[in-house]
Amino acid sequence: MMFMFQQIKTVGKINLRCVANNTRCQHTSNAAKPEPETDEEGFRILDLKKKKSSLPPRRRSTPVAVMPPRETRMPVDQTWSDVWPGPRTFHPASVPLPLRQGINKLGAPPSKWANAELLKIPNFLHLTPPAIKKHCQALKRFCTEWPKGLETEEQMKKHFPLEVISFDYCYSSPSIRNPSARIITIKFPLSRLKFDKHSKDKFLRLVGERYDAVTDTVTIVTDKCPLKMQNYDYALYLLTALYHESWIVEPWEKDKSEADLEYYDWENSRSKENVISLLKNRNEETELNSPVVNEYKEAVINLFDEGENDYNINRYKEASTALLFST
Repeated sequence: MMFMFQQIKTVGKINLRCVANNTRCQHTSNAAKPEPETDEEGFRILDLKKKKSSLPPRRRSTPVAVMPPRETRMPVDQTWSDVWPGPRTFHPASVPLPLRQGINKLGAPPSKWANAELLKIPNFLHLTPPAIKKHCQALKRFCTEWPKGLETEEQMKKHFPLEVISFDYCYSSPSIRNPSARIITIKFPLSRLKFDKHSKDKFLRLVGERYDAVTDTVTIVTDKCPLKMQNYDYALYLLTALYHESWIVEPWEKDKSEADLEYYDWENSRSKENVISLLKNRNEETELNSPVVNEYKEAVINLFDEGENDYNINRYKEASTALLFST
């Protein structure tokens, strides 16, 4: 209980007013004010160093009754979603857990009481498994049945080959936006797109290192736009532009010779003509799709596309010997 005193000085009396619990009391004292000391001639003595008057003893403050923490009154089978129904700042009296956060060089980390570290960080106490299950049950009546034919991962990839990857972050800062949340990644198998020989080669030249030949997957990452939806639209635009551009045949592409090609074209190459001429001169009925000719074909293609190395040269040597001395 707190008392507020107000002293009002008047001539000949002292008034004391105290206010406590909306009540007012007034005490009046008619004690005469002490007269100042004077010297022999009747002049008042100037007291430069005043003596401290004896102060009345202070009253002891009555301690205010504080309710015990809520965690001490919680039953064991308490429904936690009723205590913590949604996202909120950490409250130590409502969480019956011995949490600690921070650094203390002289002992254990600070407890949860008056701990600013626990107040700063976001918590997920409202996302407990029973609470999530309760939310799912409430939203279940608004959901439709899972489509038939999409029970396995292979079926999903078959009907929905385009995979879109994005991330959401819980960012502990004055801004709730994480710069990495705007990045969009799309993946799709190249075999799901329809190409001819020219368009497929041109598409691979345009995407460059974004194509993985081992997994037959094209990966496009967009992060130039400030918003996630803008990067998603831009990624789909790039995919559409690359596909349609690969089907366009420029006039200068028709004038390319064998030496100007980015790959070795076996169908229009001099090597294929030499093999046909060799087989005709020997009057053999060996077809072009025979194992000997196919081995020579692959050896020549690898030698031109991958470059000269010990493996390709030895393979080309063995394939040429088998073709020349075949019976």
